[in-house]
Amino acid sequence: MADKTKFVYSFGEGKAEGEGKMKDLLGGKGAGLAEMTNSGIPVPPGFTLTTEVCNYFYAHDQKLPEELNQQYEEAIEKLEKATGKKFGDNKNPLLVSVRSGAKISMPGMMDTVLNLGLTDETVAGLISQTGNPRFAYDAYRRFIHMFANVVLGISKDEFEEILTQKKEELGVKLDTELKAEDLQDLIAQYKTLVKEKTGKDFPQDPRIQLDMARDAVFKSWNTPRAVTYRKLNKIADDLGTAVNVQAMVFGNMGDDCATGVGFTRNPSTGEKAFYGEYLTNAQGEDVVAGIRTPKPINELEKDMPEVFKQLKEITDKLEKHYRDVQDFEFTIEKGKLYMLQTRSGKRTAHAAVKIAVDMVKEGLIKKEEALLRVEPNQINQLLHPILDPSSKYEVITKGLPASPGAAVGKVVFSSEDAITQGDTEKVILVRMETNPDDIAGMNISQGVLTARGGMTSHAAVVARGMGKCCVAGCEEIKVFEKEKKFLVKGVEVKEGDFITLNGSTGEVILGKVPTIEPGLTGDFGEFMAWADEAREIGVRANADIPRDAKVARGFGAEGIGLCRTEHMFFAEERLPFMQQMIVADTEEGRKEALAKLLEFQKEDFKGLFKEMEGLPVTIRTLDPPLHEFLPKTEEEALELSKKIGVPAEKIWSRAAELHEFNPMLGHRGCRLGITYPEITEMQAKAIILAACELKKEEGFEVVPEIMIPLVGNVSELRHQKEVVVKVAEEVMKEEGVEIEYHVGTMIEVPRGALTADEVAEEADFFSCGTNDLTQMTMGFSRDDSGKFIKVYLDQKILKSDPFQTLDQEGVGQLVKMAVEKGRKVKKDLKVGICGEHGGDPDSVKFCHKIGLTYVSCSPYRVPIARLAAAQAAVEEKQEK
Repeated sequence: MADKTKFVYSFGEGKAEGEGKMKDLLGGKGAGLAEMTNSGIPVPPGFTLTTEVCNYFYAHDQKLPEELNQQYEEAIEKLEKATGKKFGDNKNPLLVSVRSGAKISMPGMMDTVLNLGLTDETVAGLISQTGNPRFAYDAYRRFIHMFANVVLGISKDEFEEILTQKKEELGVKLDTELKAEDLQDLIAQYKTLVKEKTGKDFPQDPRIQLDMARDAVFKSWNTPRAVTYRKLNKIADDLGTAVNVQAMVFGNMGDDCATGVGFTRNPSTGEKAFYGEYLTNAQGEDVVAGIRTPKPINELEKDMPEVFKQLKEITDKLEKHYRDVQDFEFTIEKGKLYMLQTRSGKRTAHAAVKIAVDMVKEGLIKKEEALLRVEPNQINQLLHPILDPSSKYEVITKGLPASPGAAVGKVVFSSEDAITQGDTEKVILVRMETNPDDIAGMNISQGVLTARGGMTSHAAVVARGMGKCCVAGCEEIKVFEKEKKFLVKGVEVKEGDFITLNGSTGEVILGKVPTIEPGLTGDFGEFMAWADEAREIGVRANADIPRDAKVARGFGAEGIGLCRTEHMFFAEERLPFMQQMIVADTEEGRKEALAKLLEFQKEDFKGLFKEMEGLPVTIRTLDPPLHEFLPKTEEEALELSKKIGVPAEKIWSRAAELHEFNPMLGHRGCRLGITYPEITEMQAKAIILAACELKKEEGFEVVPEIMIPLVGNVSELRHQKEVVVKVAEEVMKEEGVEIEYHVGTMIEVPRGALTADEVAEEADFFSCGTNDLTQMTMGFSRDDSGKFIKVYLDQKILKSDPFQTLDQEGVGQLVKMAVEKGRKVKKDLKVGICGEHGGDPDSVKFCHKIGLTYVSCSPYRVPIARLAAAQAAVEEKQEK
């Protein structure tokens, strides 16, 4: 932005798109309000303090820039002129809302204050202005409650208790049944509570109220819930929030008033249908807080047909303008419609895919843009189980289907209990209604069930964003959070009992219901086909057994990038032979035990080759240190002795002898194959034999890729390659079959990357094992770093966990070096990556950038990698 000192924009001064990137400055909400004002849409006037003010606030010990003062005063004066009202005027008072608004939407995570400007004096002005004392006192009561909570830090539960007590005393159920004098009494009680808690009277100067609320909204950028949300959604901490000050319009002045929230399409299913909720005679927080269950938005057509028609026209126009589904808020005051917000709507993965595909077919966006509309990690939601339609189950009650999918787990009644128990078992969080402080508990739960709230309540919006199953507004259940139980139709469900939720239908089921895996069909299949057209790098899967290979194929894997052979040796019927080989004193003894394992290995490889039907399969020879296969206690050594006929003392002695102080840098990988070449011989024989037999029996070609792990020196690879080639030639001669095979290596020791040009002389391919490469480059033990990684992340020493997202500046440079050095020797050298990073979107994009041939990841992350690779290709084209 050219003028760095411009900190305040009146609505209509800034645009959401184009020059100046106004969204960065005004936040999503402020930019949307500016754009709507410019388009002539009815928006109550107001102004926005930019995100730069927020960043200054945190950089200068929560102080504001001096240049702000004059701009702030001018904006207030302009707002007073636009409305014809004044702050603190006891005849015609200006009342405002003060709301947050970051560049990236964080629903419910930051703070809002409504009805600001009300005092003991101005409430009289509101009465004379509206002729409605009940409305004016209700607005003042709400303002004290909200201001005291958000700005003064008093728990909202304390105000709720006073309110509940008052309603019980009067024998009424709804807030709307309270009369003006009842509300006056509540105001007096609320003010007494504020004095007790803070030692000061509730502030009676509207300008002081405004300054305090403004600062509180800036402070809410760093509340624990906002920090947690940003961490979960990978939102940068330095974006900051804008503050929007907007003239109040009231949806709670009578039955010709209403307030609501909605979406231009269904954010749960993606269906092209007007979606949302509203309440007559209510304020905005009533809809999202879940205190009253609202009406579906289509009923507004009966209640206020003209307003409904106008709302539909405006929101259709907004969707076409932004070319994306819009999440909007509106208020109707005395029959007049006002738009309070529009922004791109949060949606489930299912909805994101459907909306993207539909918008391409409607001609609103192109395929490339559609691919960028879905977060790769969101796809995870579509790959998880749904309820098995063939299973029989008893539905105990039904709520609103707020976020789709199925969830099975033990019931817990607080966010804290969800966090405590959710690490070790599956839990479902049951609440009267959730609030923003529940975010960490919701994140760890399998699903969420609430007794109150609608399809746009906090629980629904946040669960959809997280991809969690959610059933909301289940009014038949009575939740007793302190007693840790809920009742429904005479059935008591206690903490620890299992329930099942169907977020697609709203059904709540007692006990566990079987689930089934979803498939890549319909819109999702079409969308992923577009991703495959766009991407340039291949996607393989890490799979050790045929069952995993089958799942990987179903999810679109183009081969196996890593088969870990050691996992095959841990099976119950094989482990004793492996252990017999390890404790043998002679080469002959080892070969005898390995001969028994040969048939098992061969059948394993045949199963994998069959499942992959000629696609490449990369098999890593034995990697872990041998002590991992031996007993850990003397009792276990005695048990093994009986199975393999070797004295327990000898077994225990061998386990002690093989023990290593630092096994990750010890006798493992190619070092094992060099010390005991008979292990490599057996594995090579099993691989080549499996391929030869399949060619003879089934007639299809298999091209095995045999990968030698932990190579740091070309001589290591040369040694192991000679062993493999010798065995392969012998087997092919004996079988009378010629097959193509390749011998390559993993680049996972830093020296292997540094000398990749030498290693490439012997290697047919490289596969970067970034788990070990990260461990050895950063000096972080993968098994022990959990003790300090969280501290490093909290203190921002690291941006992300290097074992989840590739460290591009350090480890990534070694991968890049391996590619460049290797391809100087062999121009078309195939280079892949097979660590956990192969399924991480940011890491996949880096792999595309440095020219890798493929990435390989766990089967369930294959679609995520396919989309991330497509996005990398699309983004690269856009940059050119």
